[in-house]
Formats: sequence, C-alpha cells, structure tokens
Amino acid sequence: MTTSLLDPLRQCALEIHDAVSGQQRRGYSGQRPTQYHLDLAADEVALRVLTGAGFRVVSEESGITGQGAFTVVVDPIDGSTNCDHGIPFYATSLAVMKGDELVAGLVMNQATGTSFEAEKGAGATRDGLRIATSGQTEVAKSIMAFSGLPPRHLGWAQYRALGAASLEICLVADGSLDVYGVAQRSTLNPWDYLAGLLILREAGGVAVDYHDEVLETSAEVVRRPVFCASGELLTFMRSVGTI
Repeated sequence: MTTSLLDPLRQCALEIHDAVSGQQRRGYSGQRPTQYHLDLAADEVALRVLTGAGFRVVSEESGITGQGAFTVVVDPIDGSTNCDHGIPFYATSLAVMKGDELVAGLVMNQATGTSFEAEKGAGATRDGLRIATSGQTEVAKSIMAFSGLPPRHLGWAQYRALGAASLEICLVADGSLDVYGVAQRSTLNPWDYLAGLLILREAGGVAVDYHDEVLETSAEVVRRPVFCASGELLTFMRSVGTI
C-alpha cells in the first residue's frame, strides 16, 4: 500500500466538513429513523468523492454504491446527534477494504479537524504524528468508554460515554482512553468501527467481538466489539462477558 490510498479519504473528509457546516439544528430528515439532514448532506459528498475515485462504497446512509477493487466503508457523520446539537465530538469514518482485508482507515473529528490515519503495517498517526496506546494493564487505573450504559461498575478509575464510536476507538489508540466497548444490548456496525479498528491495531491495541464474530467485514451486520489498550485489559473485559 502507498500513502496515496489515503488521499481520496482526506479529500472526502474535508469536503464533508464543508457540507455539514450550517446544517446543525435542522433535526431529522424524516426519511429514516434517527437520520438527520446533515447525514444526507454528508452522504451525498461521500458518494460523489469516493465513487469518483473508483471505490465501491458501503455507507450507513445509502447502502452499497458503485464497484471497484477496493471498498470504502463509510459513516459520513458518526455522532450525528452530537453534530446536530452542537456538541463538538463527531467524525467522518472511512475504512478501505480489499476483499476481506482491512488496509487503510481515516477518522476525522469534524468539530476540531483532528485526523487519525493508518495503513496496514505502517503504524497509526494523529495529525501526522505517530501514536500508541497507553499500554495500561490495570483495570483500577483505566479510563473506559462505552456505547450504552454499563449495568454495573467493573472496577475502572473513570468512565465516559461520548457518543461517537469511531473517535472513542481512536482515543484508545492514542492513549487518551484505555477501553472502549458496548454495553446493555448496544451494538456497532462496520462503518462505526472499521477505520478505528485498524488505527487501534496499528497503534498497538487489541480488539475482539464478544461472540467471536469476525470484525473485518464490509457486510451490513452488527457486532459487539471491545477495544483495549493492552492484552491484559482485553482478557479482563472478555472475562466479565457481555455487559
């Protein structure tokens, strides 16, 4: 792989930023449950840029479009409610797959411009600087984040629920968080986690689905993954089972 594979992803994320500016507080589109007007605006840009670059696209908002040797799995705006309500934590998540292999990923915080990137075997970066997980191994010292509400305290130092899975996974990758997982019957789709998954792995982190389902997939299926800064924390999270 070469860094040129990331170029259309960068272009896509930047153009989405411009497209959603001024779309806040417009509310739901009325076309699909929980879909905002800003989601439609972002998806229109994603399809134009990515199919124009020769990619097959799997989007949260519009399903499968186009064809090509590479597939981009995209959440045009991850954290749409945050975006619509002016909470500065929402992202564009773009993952490139060649067949069943996850080969490149980009997650851009559209509120701040902070960009996380990775290519398989080449490490992970935040705004161009190499990142690594915290390496934390002790649950009692860990800061954990969740999709959904944990039904019980697992012994963490602190926990967060920030509302944008792709970014929360990237915060495990750069050492800001130690664990990100799903709770209380919450699930994630591939467009929620694939880009973050590669970034996490390239930063030294580990992830698994609680039911041992394959995480690298461009199919429209749900998963229950957990993402950790170390193998020790992953072992602990698996030991407590789905929460």
